[in-house]
Amino acid sequence: MSVTLIYTVLTISAIGVASAVILFFVARKFHVFEDPRIEEVEQELPSANCGGCGFAGCHAFAEAVVTSESLSGKYCPVGGADVMKKVAGVMHLEAISQTPRVAVLRCNGSCEHRPKTSNYEGAKTCAIASMSFGGETGCQFGCLSFGDCAVACDFDALHMNPATGLPEVDDNKCTSCGACVKACPKFLFELRKKAPKDRKIYVACRNTEKGATAKKACNVACIGCGKCEKECAYDAITISNNLAFIDSDKCKFCRKCVSVCPTNSILEINFPPRKVKEELNESTEEA
Repeated sequence: MSVTLIYTVLTISAIGVASAVILFFVARKFHVFEDPRIEEVEQELPSANCGGCGFAGCHAFAEAVVTSESLSGKYCPVGGADVMKKVAGVMHLEAISQTPRVAVLRCNGSCEHRPKTSNYEGAKTCAIASMSFGGETGCQFGCLSFGDCAVACDFDALHMNPATGLPEVDDNKCTSCGACVKACPKFLFELRKKAPKDRKIYVACRNTEKGATAKKACNVACIGCGKCEKECAYDAITISNNLAFIDSDKCKFCRKCVSVCPTNSILEINFPPRKVKEELNESTEEA
């Protein structure tokens, strides 16, 4: 072996050793300690990384939990109460209970209720269409029907119904992560309290135009008449900007508001048939 080759090998070896020593001290100098409980908490999470908790993924949520003195304001909607109990056990904190929520589409403007008045030829996404186009119907507040919400859902809980042109939520799969809420440029989705037997009562409309204008655009639009608000004995209904809203945390499911709504914009889902109403209708017809 020539002397030149030996010197080359020794030089490279020396550089390698020196670099290793430098990297060791740099790593020690800038080492960031991570609380081992972060990993423990993250292991209890569902690894959905959906952002429904308000943080950028499960790891960020775990970090926030470990650096906090309580679990107040922190909840994993995908894992629910069971997962939060495990997280509380890791942190030796009191578990925070929260009422389960489910996504609801506040629009009932299907093809039969809201006929087309124009034809959109642009990119078939709600996000792009909403920036330059109000929609193919007379209602500028309704669903654009391009399915951005269904694409955003990571849990297969949203599908477009080709017959109605509207998205439908599968309550059994919905985790209330809020992805559909963020994806909809018309702000049509709401996370409402999940009731027993998946029952719901809500105003399926977001049109804030005055009554006659709203009704002309969609025959099941809310006209802000206030009849439902007057009928509600639980202070669950408010009227704002010509539009009624039912607070799911206050609603007692008496369904009186549904009966007095003149445009059928209030939907009652998963309730038994109204026998009393049917009998009254038959009596009226006989008279």
